[in-house]
Amino acid sequence: MDIAVYGAGGIGCYLGGRLAATGTPVTFIGRPRMKAELAEHGLRLTDYLGADLRVEDVRYETTPAAAAGADLVLVTVKSAATDGAADELAGVLKPGAVVVSFQNGVRNGEVLRARLTSQVVVTGMVPFNVLNRGGGVFHQGTAGALDVQRDAALTPYLDAFERAGLPLTQHDDILAVQWAKLLLNLNNPINALSNLPLRDELSQRAYRRCLALAQAEGLAVLDAAGIRPAQLLAVPMHRFPTVLRLPDFLFRRLASKVLAIDPLARASMWEDLEVGRPTEIDYLNGEVVRLAESVGRPAPVNRKLVELIRQAETSRRTWSGADLLRELQR
Repeated sequence: MDIAVYGAGGIGCYLGGRLAATGTPVTFIGRPRMKAELAEHGLRLTDYLGADLRVEDVRYETTPAAAAGADLVLVTVKSAATDGAADELAGVLKPGAVVVSFQNGVRNGEVLRARLTSQVVVTGMVPFNVLNRGGGVFHQGTAGALDVQRDAALTPYLDAFERAGLPLTQHDDILAVQWAKLLLNLNNPINALSNLPLRDELSQRAYRRCLALAQAEGLAVLDAAGIRPAQLLAVPMHRFPTVLRLPDFLFRRLASKVLAIDPLARASMWEDLEVGRPTEIDYLNGEVVRLAESVGRPAPVNRKLVELIRQAETSRRTWSGADLLRELQR
């Protein structure tokens, strides 16, 4: 079994690290900066349940050729880099290799599948948050198992993921799962603009009302497009905006699991802004805007969040819940 992680940043180092720490050979492929960091510090994986795993001898490469012998490739590049990754992998992967897209958004699997015609491409999704704490430490701050499209080609790898504490939950309709996760991820720009940990942000009603506006708009667009998101939480997705609007004391009582978040957890978009990377806003709230345009509907709330993150990429500002809510209600 030869597994490669292509685009080994935060998510890639965490997934590959959990596999490597439990005995599965893994080749990490990514940027020279990350290679140097892991060469100095090794790789450490922690989570909200208290796990603390180490990988001292990390095989980290910086060229696509390192994936040539892989039987399974986990693609974890940012969504904007998927086209380039597909072209690079097409030039090196062996026929029949299994490629799993563990990326945000809803279209990355299609992009990979269009280029990698001699490989088996499976769409997947990472439902939990991973924070890069620096010094080779990556921390999982929220719960969730890995979601993947059902495919018999994954069978040889199920035990390895189970051993790693990353069981693969297979779905017949992965698109419905992706859209449900995307609806939850509409909070990413709100968290990034708040400059707060996720638990602190979601504890404040004004920020939750911002998310409720974005989700209600997204649900209306999905309904117009004939897409029914999967149910990922105890509360049905179409009722979740109502729950978010509840006063704080009722929200804490009725949605306590939503706040059962590691105090370290933050949205990956916050981390992108912190280090000056382009965000994935076009593949989250921007996907709602794109779908709305295709069905002839407006999406002003999600369009405004895209605009605010674009501004934050060049000029950072922290928004209070009240100020952000007024901006989105305009």
